[in-house]
Amino acid sequence: MAKLTVNDVDVRGKRVFVRVDYNVPMEEKDGQMVINDATRIKETLPTLELLINKGARIILAAHLGRPKGTREPSMSLRPVAAKLADMIRRPVAFVDDCIGEKVENTAKALKDGDILLLENVRYYNEEEANDAAFAEKLAKVAEIYVNDAFGAAHRAHASTEGVARFVTKRGGKAAAGLLMERELKFLGDELEHPARPFVVILGGAKVSDKIRVIDRLLEKADTILVGGAMAYTFKLAMGYKTGKSLVEPDATQVAVRALAKAAERGVRFLLPTDNVIATPVDTGKVNKKGKPVFEMQNSRLNTAADIPEDAEGFDIGPDTAKRYAEVIRHAKTILWNGPMGMFEDARFAEGTTAVAKAVVDASQQNGAKSIIGGGDSVKALNKAGLGDKVTFMSTGGGASLEFLEGAELPGVAALSNK
Repeated sequence: MAKLTVNDVDVRGKRVFVRVDYNVPMEEKDGQMVINDATRIKETLPTLELLINKGARIILAAHLGRPKGTREPSMSLRPVAAKLADMIRRPVAFVDDCIGEKVENTAKALKDGDILLLENVRYYNEEEANDAAFAEKLAKVAEIYVNDAFGAAHRAHASTEGVARFVTKRGGKAAAGLLMERELKFLGDELEHPARPFVVILGGAKVSDKIRVIDRLLEKADTILVGGAMAYTFKLAMGYKTGKSLVEPDATQVAVRALAKAAERGVRFLLPTDNVIATPVDTGKVNKKGKPVFEMQNSRLNTAADIPEDAEGFDIGPDTAKRYAEVIRHAKTILWNGPMGMFEDARFAEGTTAVAKAVVDASQQNGAKSIIGGGDSVKALNKAGLGDKVTFMSTGGGASLEFLEGAELPGVAALSNK
């Protein structure tokens, strides 16, 4: 069922509660919290500019980090208000709370086109609990609800689901923002009946995280290309030796079933034929989570079917990258979720970069629709400077995966139907 969007709602002179995803990466510099990457803020600007032009009185709500119900100063949204004001070139008011009299008075004073950003909703445990009383307090200032936070739509929280229910119960509308609308279009409608050949590229660490996605995409894809650590679980399931590579022994039967389903449905299911490997050496140090830190030594190409006992796989090799690129270049629809290796380290980034370039070539030269399913794939594309050369990059990590699995997202289900 199609959902109402901001284009369908008369917002002039009305207070519009907009749930945005401003969970941006920040670090402390000279005693101040500084935003490292403003992409999530930038992605909301089209919706905000439309609402401004339509005369809405805008109240923005978001979370930042995991303060677990405490007022953690490093997770305040105050720096986000300042950054948004710079980017949208107009004042952005800020209130150091998200409910209560101060919020209500500031919201009442808003004029058409004004913007107010509320403090981190996760300063209250009731947010993640989707507490009805808390949701009602948030909704008190709202006449219309807009959700533009696809990345948080898979959570039934007070600001993503509860507020929408209270607004619609009072006769108001709950609509999708422009970013949410694009997410639903590309991850939903465009993949429902994809132009063929439809090529799916899957990477990342765990088969178990993506098995429902794999199962669903095996119903639709012509070819599935597998990279990242999840490839080693498939290799293990096929009887190959994987050395010290990150594998999920408990997921080998799942991998076997996926391979069998691919064969049954005539889907090409390609795995790496060569890898870039290295020997992990314990440094004797531990990270912030108390886990041992390893140094990767002697990085080298491995063309054998098995990975040596002392080595770990960190990237697809050049032969695999070339084979994958050839398949990608002939695609008409591409879905990519998960990098081909540990791309953050330059020694293990070439496979992911080669795939990224092939996706861009297919998009730019052959008119393929390229849909990037959020998370590390987006980071990898941006790192390679290619983020603006694909059709669509999702802002959702877990939300993208759940949506691709066919799950109904609470934040989407709560919106009004057209």
